[in-house]
Amino acid sequence: MNYRMICRVLGLILLSLAALLLLPLIAGLCFRENVTNFLLTMGIAAALGGLLMLPRPRSRGLVARDGFVIVGLGWVLISLIGALPFFFSGSIPHYYDALFETASGLSTTGATVVTDIPGMPRGDLFWRLFTHWIGGMGVLVFLMAVLPMSGEHSMHIMRAEVPGPSVGKLVPRVRKTAMTLYLIYIALTVLEAVFLRLGGMSFYDALLHACATAGTGGFSTNPESIGGFHSLYIELVTAVFMLLFGINFNLYYLLLIGRWKDAAKNEELHWFLGIVACSVLGLAAGISKLYGSFAVALRHAFFNTATILSTTGFGTVDFTDWPEYCKWILLLLMFCGGCAGSTGGGIKLSRLMILGKAAVSELKQMVRPRSVERVQMDGKRVESGTVRAAFLFLTVYSFLLILFAALVSLDGFDVATCFTASLSCLSNIGPGMTKLIGPMGSFAIFSPRTKLLLTLAMLLGRLEIYPILVLLIPRTWKK
Repeated sequence: MNYRMICRVLGLILLSLAALLLLPLIAGLCFRENVTNFLLTMGIAAALGGLLMLPRPRSRGLVARDGFVIVGLGWVLISLIGALPFFFSGSIPHYYDALFETASGLSTTGATVVTDIPGMPRGDLFWRLFTHWIGGMGVLVFLMAVLPMSGEHSMHIMRAEVPGPSVGKLVPRVRKTAMTLYLIYIALTVLEAVFLRLGGMSFYDALLHACATAGTGGFSTNPESIGGFHSLYIELVTAVFMLLFGINFNLYYLLLIGRWKDAAKNEELHWFLGIVACSVLGLAAGISKLYGSFAVALRHAFFNTATILSTTGFGTVDFTDWPEYCKWILLLLMFCGGCAGSTGGGIKLSRLMILGKAAVSELKQMVRPRSVERVQMDGKRVESGTVRAAFLFLTVYSFLLILFAALVSLDGFDVATCFTASLSCLSNIGPGMTKLIGPMGSFAIFSPRTKLLLTLAMLLGRLEIYPILVLLIPRTWKK
């Protein structure tokens, strides 16, 4: 392992964190608040980052193991230090709660322990929602976009941080790929902020909700989330952009270079839109009696399909009051998640497609043993290694989900609360399926031990398990 280069990249991450804290500091100054908490955190991040960068690496090369270690340790570090502004200001008195909230923000989960959102300082509230934007595309992808890090070897970092079953380069150089992704990310964020501002939101609220939507996070400046703005226009804009951020960003690049037909033929996109359409119609039919109008039911069905499928977690109504079969539809959407290469969480639609096609292929092989069956996506053969990796991921994901649910149950809550709390955190969704942790609930009900456990689940979910697990394997640290 290239320990010195690992330390150097971790130092760059902390220095970047110190720089990013300037934005909530400025927001606090604009509202004439005490910003000592941000100054202290910036000093700690900068000092620790500087120390990590002191050893000069003999080589800048990185291997796959180094990439996993950098991503795993990097996310743990920014979560630990990113929690300090909340703790220092007293807006979140307990450090374990501040850590939970920060990890929820950075992992773009949106599960919260804050019960008094209006009482938070504006600077702290800015940092709370801005963590979604930082975590959506990833701080390491940001570093690769602005700094020459380690040549082609930095692809190992991108593969470890960007969600999805496989990650490739859009353009020949990794740095340009990262820059392209971030430019698309910024453009969509700004566009949504403009639309929300036109809908009557303040500049502050429009910017922060655009950041939260971009990261498919779900935190809000309003205690009633998006529903608190009481605007059909704002709901529709937010829902559309949640779906846009749940789509593979590679497709936007294809649109930019004029390959519209290739983007339109994407099989995962077809399935994604098909699931949205079927879910909206199914939910609307089930809840139309509750709202007395199919049009109103369609409005709530569309928004909640978008927020759950994209794993954003914004709320307009309490869907825990909906009929049971509607809850099952939402539960299935929780498992599904967004597309590969999006900022959404969950298992990822492309993985489920690969697994489904592999199962069908296996059944055909059993019926006709001499036939040669291949798994294909977009007309191209899926390598056996990719199929095997998808099966392995689902196996590990399922095991962890059951393990976390069992451990959360030690707090004494019902099965549905424990299971959907674990699912919500591991899939980076936000709300659960019961009153206690639903769209109008809070994760503050859990014990400190369980909050730390769910913090781990959120980081595992955001990094798709392996970068965190790699840190726990003794062999990782051997030469």
